[in-house]
Amino acid sequence: MDASNYRRVPLGVLAPRDADDIAAALAVCRDHGVPVVARGGGTSIAGQATGTGLVLDLTRHLRTILDLDPAARTAVVQPGVILDDLRAAAAPHGLTFGPDPSTHSRCTLGGMIGNNSCGAHSVAWGTTADNVRKLSVVRYGGEALHLEQGSGEGPEGVGALVAAHLALLRTGYPGLPRRISGYALDALLPEHPGGPDPVRAFCGSEGTLGIVTEATVRLVEAPRARALAVLGYADESAAADAAPGLLPYRPLTVEGMAADLVTASAGLPRGAAWLFVETGGDTPAEARAHAERVLRGAGAVDGAVVTDPAGQRALWRIREDAAGTATRMPDGSEAWPGWEDCAVPPARLGAYLRDFRALLAEHGLRGTPYGHFGDGCVHVRIDFDLMTDAGVARFRRFSEETASLVVAHGGSLSGEHGDGQARAELLPRMYGDELVALFHRFKDLWDPDGGLNPGILARPAPLDANLRFAVLPKRPVDVEFGYPQDDGDFAGAVRRCVGVAKCRTAEASGAGVMCPSFRATGEEAHSTRGRARLLHEMLAGEVITDGWRSEEVRDALDLCLSCKGCRSDCPVGVDMATYKAEFLHHHYRGRLRPAAHYAMGRLPQWLRLARPFARPLNALARLRPLAALAKRLAGIAPERTIPVLATETYSRWLRRRQGKGTYVLSTDRVVALWADTFTEHLSPQVGRAAVRVLEEATGRTVLPPPSGLCCGLTYVSTGQLDAARRVMRRTLDRLHLPPGHPLVVLEPSCAATLRTDLPELLPDDPRAAELAASVRTFAQYLEEYAPDWTPPRLDRPAAGQTHCHQHAVLGDAAERGLRERMGLTGELSGGCCGLAGNFGFEKGHWEVSVACAEERLLPAVRNAEPGTELLADGFSCRTQLDQLAGRRARHLAEVVAEAIEEVAATAVDEGPGGGG
Repeated sequence: MDASNYRRVPLGVLAPRDADDIAAALAVCRDHGVPVVARGGGTSIAGQATGTGLVLDLTRHLRTILDLDPAARTAVVQPGVILDDLRAAAAPHGLTFGPDPSTHSRCTLGGMIGNNSCGAHSVAWGTTADNVRKLSVVRYGGEALHLEQGSGEGPEGVGALVAAHLALLRTGYPGLPRRISGYALDALLPEHPGGPDPVRAFCGSEGTLGIVTEATVRLVEAPRARALAVLGYADESAAADAAPGLLPYRPLTVEGMAADLVTASAGLPRGAAWLFVETGGDTPAEARAHAERVLRGAGAVDGAVVTDPAGQRALWRIREDAAGTATRMPDGSEAWPGWEDCAVPPARLGAYLRDFRALLAEHGLRGTPYGHFGDGCVHVRIDFDLMTDAGVARFRRFSEETASLVVAHGGSLSGEHGDGQARAELLPRMYGDELVALFHRFKDLWDPDGGLNPGILARPAPLDANLRFAVLPKRPVDVEFGYPQDDGDFAGAVRRCVGVAKCRTAEASGAGVMCPSFRATGEEAHSTRGRARLLHEMLAGEVITDGWRSEEVRDALDLCLSCKGCRSDCPVGVDMATYKAEFLHHHYRGRLRPAAHYAMGRLPQWLRLARPFARPLNALARLRPLAALAKRLAGIAPERTIPVLATETYSRWLRRRQGKGTYVLSTDRVVALWADTFTEHLSPQVGRAAVRVLEEATGRTVLPPPSGLCCGLTYVSTGQLDAARRVMRRTLDRLHLPPGHPLVVLEPSCAATLRTDLPELLPDDPRAAELAASVRTFAQYLEEYAPDWTPPRLDRPAAGQTHCHQHAVLGDAAERGLRERMGLTGELSGGCCGLAGNFGFEKGHWEVSVACAEERLLPAVRNAEPGTELLADGFSCRTQLDQLAGRRARHLAEVVAEAIEEVAATAVDEGPGGGG
């Protein structure tokens, strides 16, 4: 599968290391009649990156930028080079590669050439075909060709084919900037500027003519400064009508989107649709002045100019994530590609959108158009029913009628992603039968055996064949979690992955987390998308035939850290941590589990039993032979150090401090502070610090908790869901919070479990939802219940890590605010520490755990200047830093408590007279 609606099962996958490997593979495949499809990032939306024979994965090894010539403004790249890597290499020279699809962090140059990709900046710098100078390609059978403008037309016979059909080629193509459909045979006309251009004719051929092994691409000068004019309009048609009038200002982008893709908190100007118009300049003032000219001439209902880079990134993220967010309608129902990216002349876009909306309504369908309004290109996901025969039939009728509508407006069926299987069948409506027959003859001259990506573009498969949903079970699967966002349907949850592959980025961006195991391994199977696809195949039962018992699925999920990063960072909210817990529950039901599941999965139980023996157990753990034996029996990685048990638990300390007390809350003058397993038994100093701060800041009293409370985290993460439910129900029975009373949870992973897993495992117990709603982090509670309290100022830098569960589930705005008020400067690292609860302790996970820590956390700590405060609210993050870097990080509560004590000590030293 790619990012389309299609699924084709290949015979195998090859990751070639060089051009010779590609040629050898193509020769062998021709000898045996095996089809071949080239694959880059697998983000194609029309199905052209799927295949039934041999898939060439060009992303594994062929990722080298062979040359970059700033003077000539060119780069020579292998096909697997990620676009962002090329842009990063060109940036120090003030250059960039102009085309920039929203998948720029994971799409490849080879894939962009295959689809003739465009992106938001095509109004300034054109399509990929406009920016490729030379190509080295290999034909089916292994023959290498070198293509360059003016050096011929390609294989023998192509020149004669063009010469015999000059009139048809001169009149058969619509003139618009985003004409991506079909083969660009008009680029081979003798009057083409610079002579026949086989490179341009090859671009957009979707892997059906040859496999790119090397490309020389043009680089363009990147503006030194950019500004963004955000323009609000009454509706999307009004925005579309306005877009052509902005082109004379020579903007870098003119992007459009409507309100049905935007959350209420997005902070956009007034309106129901918006244009994002980016401008450039040599200075920020020049870029801003350019944007303000656009704003004045735009005729918008409202508008704003954004010059702050962070503000621009936030706005662009709304637009770039649309390929994923558009897959869910406002009511949560599913929407799909299938009519994804047609283009019409920009001056016709407003009229086309009005007709398109009417056609949607006529078919009882809904969609959310957005896209490159300056080029007349529209993306849209539509709530097709692709699960039933009637729904698929309506999908076909709508596609046929919309193709006719596009042609009536002088447009192209594809304006960006290519035809693939989704639209190639409809090309005769756009070009006529005679020109389409010419496409087939052109394909045959390049690939006479028909081995390269058959069924795509030339002699295409039907647009309603090979749909990936057809193999899924028709009835809901019996599962444990509630899956409230998917109506309780596990197959629906798995379908959430639409393949846009944001999880396949080489490095986490900003505060992002997803997907640490892919970045550590580079393996598709260890990406969020890869795991979702394997679960899809498990449910389908054709390739993976042993269902929940599948070892292939188990092995792929084994390296999932359950960081929950995908829950927030995936544009469609795939929640692989939950899917993993679900799978492990079924996989091991009635069977012996790994030792680590018994040891660390039941950690709260073992720690309670070990509590009276903390001192002798700590002493024994320091004896290497005994520690090694214990780790081997418990399934713990031999490289790990066993954490030290607290000799006095947090709860015991609090009861000794305040008396037995009770946890039945009937007053707003007490604080409910959760005693999680880690704070209770392994880091009680965090609990003691939190008590000091909460009582100082609020004037309320922290009461000792009842015994036996547990969120169930370790049981959930190891898939022991029956036990998790028992533990959760016992907690609900023992914890009596008045309605609306907040519960402070210090450990982010426990807070996230209570917030999400608890109500999803006990969906029918109203107490679960009430408890989930009551959860607050330490900083959230202070922000809400002590808004006027002024914390001590420290005025020093901070480093460390925002816990991945906090990022994904809880948010860290309150923590950021508290740090700012204390004068703790600097950003904490994103990503995942790599320990991730039991994951990093389990045998076999050491290398991946260390690789995750080395990605961002450890470098940030090593590079921190002396005197920097190291912060990590998660026990796992603190343990990872201690064991890998020998550095002690602290919970924010510890830092605040220490500052309070220092202020109090200073006041005592100075006495009532002050001064000292």
